[in-house]
Amino acid sequence: MKVKRFFAQTMAEALKQVSEQMGPDAVILSNRRVDGGVEIVTALDYDENMARQRLGNQAEEATNGSRLAEMQADQHRRLEDELSRSRDRIREVREKRASQGASYAGSFAAIQEEVSGGFGDIEPLPQAPREAYSDELAQMRAEISSLKDMMQGHRPQQEPEVSATTAVQQRLAERLQEFGLGSDLAGSISRRHKAGRLEDGWKQSLKMLCTGVRTSRMEWLDEGGAYALVGPTGSGKTTTIGKLAARYVLKHGSDSVALVTTDRYRVAAHEQLFVFGRILNVPVRVVDESHSLDDILDELSDRHLVLIDTAGLTSADKGYQEQLAELARSHHNIKTHLVVSATSQPRIMKSVWHCYKMANLAGCVMTKIDEALTLGESLGFVMETGLPVAYYTDGQKIPEDLHHAEAVPLVRLAVDRLKTLQQQQAVAEGLKEHA
Repeated sequence: MKVKRFFAQTMAEALKQVSEQMGPDAVILSNRRVDGGVEIVTALDYDENMARQRLGNQAEEATNGSRLAEMQADQHRRLEDELSRSRDRIREVREKRASQGASYAGSFAAIQEEVSGGFGDIEPLPQAPREAYSDELAQMRAEISSLKDMMQGHRPQQEPEVSATTAVQQRLAERLQEFGLGSDLAGSISRRHKAGRLEDGWKQSLKMLCTGVRTSRMEWLDEGGAYALVGPTGSGKTTTIGKLAARYVLKHGSDSVALVTTDRYRVAAHEQLFVFGRILNVPVRVVDESHSLDDILDELSDRHLVLIDTAGLTSADKGYQEQLAELARSHHNIKTHLVVSATSQPRIMKSVWHCYKMANLAGCVMTKIDEALTLGESLGFVMETGLPVAYYTDGQKIPEDLHHAEAVPLVRLAVDRLKTLQQQQAVAEGLKEHA
């Protein structure tokens, strides 16, 4: 990999220099304003994996490709500055020898050949006695040799295949974390990629995600039965039930569907569900002290589909245990699903799952997909918990923004969301640089 810096008064002039001297295949590692104009650092035959190996442990700070390129450019600047200082020392020795009238060229000629061979032309050095300057020359020779190795990317030879594989796995793990997966899951998936290019590992990882994300084969609307949605306040339980009911009515009519709510703990908790009931001409029943859940389900046994809304309670709320126990001990086959907002942090998702898993969860519904920056957090959650995804929602429209979940479209949607995020970040960085 050949790295070079260019300076010019304007960006256009700098880019012209890059085009003339490096050609169309040059990769711009960084650009910045400096005194008197702009500076561009470019590279030919740029290899991201090799760059990570050269940076060593520092590469762990690079969260994306652009940051890695900036770090590579910074390293090149530091090495060039150090090389410049070494050149200055050589010139000082040359001037010192010239003033003493020395006439020995052997050692300095060797150094001249090393320096010019790697870093361009340097004026011929005057001759000097070997005895007087052997120690200084040896030190300078070692220093320049070390700098040449660093600038040209030479590293000690040590199991190149293992090192390259490890670098690809590390970059793959970072990309999976950008995708939204947790560090443990990303590391586990990346380590299964033993050899090959980064893109091959990325495709393999996406296939593993498609395999690991479980989904429900049958749609509730066709299968029928009693389904309860549980989850924290604001996760979208009631709105999701409205979407499901509306879709069912459009497909089968309103005679064989009913809505039930167990939320007797909050004031005006039933209002939204009753609004859906009036619009769809669907009965809405409330579980309270006089009407147990099983009593109501007995009365609705002739209904093909019963959708049960619940209160968004936490373990600290009064009635939390009562509500979940009511669902768990029912003699009806209630399929309880956890409603998870895609905008929640992974820890919150896990905490919610721990709160509600005693209700014998049969699966989950992912909501607010449209509001999440990345979807890897949600996919990682369902992989780690093993909960099948029944539906996902991506907007407020009823019932259009409700979708039966399938693994491949979900993973593809997550990839598209990552690309969109990266494009937005690139635009933001470009605007910042030109501000």
